[in-house]
Amino acid sequence: MKKIKTLNFMQASFPVIIMLITLGIGVGVFNLSAEPLIVLATTIVGLQAVYLGYSYEKIIEEISQKISKIWGALLILVIVGFMIGSWMSGGTIPMLIYYGLKLINPQYLVLTAFILTAIVSVFTGTSWGSAGTIGVAFMGVAVGLDANLAAVAGAVVSGAYFGDKLSPLSDTTNLASAVCEVNIYEHISNQMWTTGIAAILSGLFYFLYGQIFISGNAASPETVLSLMNSLENMFNWNIILLVPLLIVLVGSITKKPTIPIMLLASFIALLNAYIFQGVSLENIVESTLNGFNVGMLGYDETLVLPELVSLLHRGGMMAMMNTLLIAICAISFAGTMSVTGALDILISKLVEKISNTFQLVASTILICLVTTGVTSNGQVSILMPGEALKNVYKKKGLHPKVLSRTLEDSVSCVECLIPWTAAGAYMAATLGVPTLNYLPFSILNYSGIFLSLIWAATGIGITPLIKKVLTSK
Repeated sequence: MKKIKTLNFMQASFPVIIMLITLGIGVGVFNLSAEPLIVLATTIVGLQAVYLGYSYEKIIEEISQKISKIWGALLILVIVGFMIGSWMSGGTIPMLIYYGLKLINPQYLVLTAFILTAIVSVFTGTSWGSAGTIGVAFMGVAVGLDANLAAVAGAVVSGAYFGDKLSPLSDTTNLASAVCEVNIYEHISNQMWTTGIAAILSGLFYFLYGQIFISGNAASPETVLSLMNSLENMFNWNIILLVPLLIVLVGSITKKPTIPIMLLASFIALLNAYIFQGVSLENIVESTLNGFNVGMLGYDETLVLPELVSLLHRGGMMAMMNTLLIAICAISFAGTMSVTGALDILISKLVEKISNTFQLVASTILICLVTTGVTSNGQVSILMPGEALKNVYKKKGLHPKVLSRTLEDSVSCVECLIPWTAAGAYMAATLGVPTLNYLPFSILNYSGIFLSLIWAATGIGITPLIKKVLTSK
């Protein structure tokens, strides 16, 4: 057996430096895909581990252990894709969108954009999909009403990420809870301290903005009316279409196992697709694999409104493969790095300078912001700091759900406010408003950080790892 060499601080910093350089240059400068770059960084760090005396088998064992810890969340991601495809073909999501659009009032445009985008995002678990569908429709409304596009875009982004943080269908929500080893419903409930209050502040701001700057006399623009008419013609509405939604809501409230509840809701939706929407068995299966498309209802995609195609064409298990891949790559890097003890050395240096909860939470936020800015990837920025810091929170006597909440506050919501990240570029291109223009109106996205710091400083909403039990002598 080889003698294991002891790491110094510089050697322990080597994996982090390699990752930052690889992703910083590869993604930031050359706009390359993150996954191969993470594999490259993992290979380099693996060679360092071999040089230090660790065997290939030991490295693989460490990676396997870390992947096994989040395997439940990865499986949930696949089921989420399955469910979204089934809800689309069954008419559940289209029905929610249709009746949501009927509620539009010009004077409450910004507030409505926030609320309805949040609702769609909660039910679908995707910020990008919500902004690219219902968000695009609201931007059309804003153009028709000559409203402030930056304000509407900010409201859409805020609503989209409200659901991205609080939906059990969200990939980042599942990743954050999994990497910190926190029950997903406990994680979601704990986020109400920041995201819930941020949503109230956002809603109040958008309400006041609409009262001051938007007239209530304009009619709904042609784009929204066309979307509603097309949806009504394509699908057969009835109350039974909402049963899958009811199943998920009841399952969430009663904290039932996530996967069985999702599968039950999905199979009900697939029955709805066959019975009420007339989708063939072949297309039903296809919708769960590759997602729904209007051709499954007998419509020619080229003759359907492009906005409607963008609204409905989504879901399927294959849509989740990219998230699965990047999660596995990131965990492989973390496992390769941790086998040498590099994480422990770096964390010990960090812990030495932390004396209270506020400093720990503030340090976590700073690490997450830097990681997000350099890697331009939200999944990586959740997985790496989460893996590195979860034991620190435990040693400091804090429940891991404090970390999982902080990860979401400083990564999931903030990623889209940085112009050069994938999320920032996507939102700007999709909504037609530059990132820095909609940033001031994206109240929910950045207010969570300030609330997180306030609670850390006051101790409010901070859960200890072990609650003290009072006993009488």
